[in-house]
Amino acid sequence: MKLLFSEALPDYERYIFPYAIWAFPEAGEMPHEFFERGFLPSSKELERYYLCRSVRVRLESFSPSSENRRILRKGKGVTFKLIPREEFLFTEAWKDFCLQYAGLKFGKEVMNEERLTKLLNSKTTSHLLVFHDAATGADVGLVTLFLEKPCVAQYYYSFYDLNYQQRNLGMYMMTSAVDFFAKENWRFIYLGSCYSQNAFYKTQFSGAEFFNGAAWSPNLDELKYLINRTQNHQTTHLFEAQDYLHRFHDGDLAKPVEASIFRLKT
Repeated sequence: MKLLFSEALPDYERYIFPYAIWAFPEAGEMPHEFFERGFLPSSKELERYYLCRSVRVRLESFSPSSENRRILRKGKGVTFKLIPREEFLFTEAWKDFCLQYAGLKFGKEVMNEERLTKLLNSKTTSHLLVFHDAATGADVGLVTLFLEKPCVAQYYYSFYDLNYQQRNLGMYMMTSAVDFFAKENWRFIYLGSCYSQNAFYKTQFSGAEFFNGAAWSPNLDELKYLINRTQNHQTTHLFEAQDYLHRFHDGDLAKPVEASIFRLKT
């Protein structure tokens, strides 16, 4: 892969010079090689990836907790099917369904018809999970997925009937996906990034881990620390923060260096 470091705002006073890190595939490289290094797709055609605080579930370590089982019970009667993108009929009804949800949850025009259509016809959507309420006969949810068996299941965009909020349908859909891919012996399901407390729900699965800039960490106290840290103005970057190093790396910078999954070959 080729890396591009795109400058962000510098802080000359404190010698902090940030970069957004992009990765571009070279011949023969597969998407899982990027996911495994903490990158997520930033182009719908998988031509570019960005490094972030990605969250995934190591599915061999997943076992439903009492909370996971409670969520699955609340969704009783809602079934789902895994459908390859080319077999999914994207009707006007589905289009209206998704756009109505997006308008209410994301805001007007954040996900417009053109963007939605591109999403459904892009390489980042290889499959869909379609959720159906057997009692009413209604389709109630849709999840776009990128799958590379057996390494990567990416849970990307979800759309659902907001009348089912009291049944925790959104969480039911994610929990069902984690449970399904674990039973099918996939290695990882990727659930997006986590930079705020509002996204911490993605970690409520045994086997959850996040990318900390060096490696994948299962320490959710570390993730909470990072989320809380960003709420205040910082005068140092992370691996210079002595409090962070002492809490999670025994005060030794050599430990995250040794753990780093990145190596430069010349």
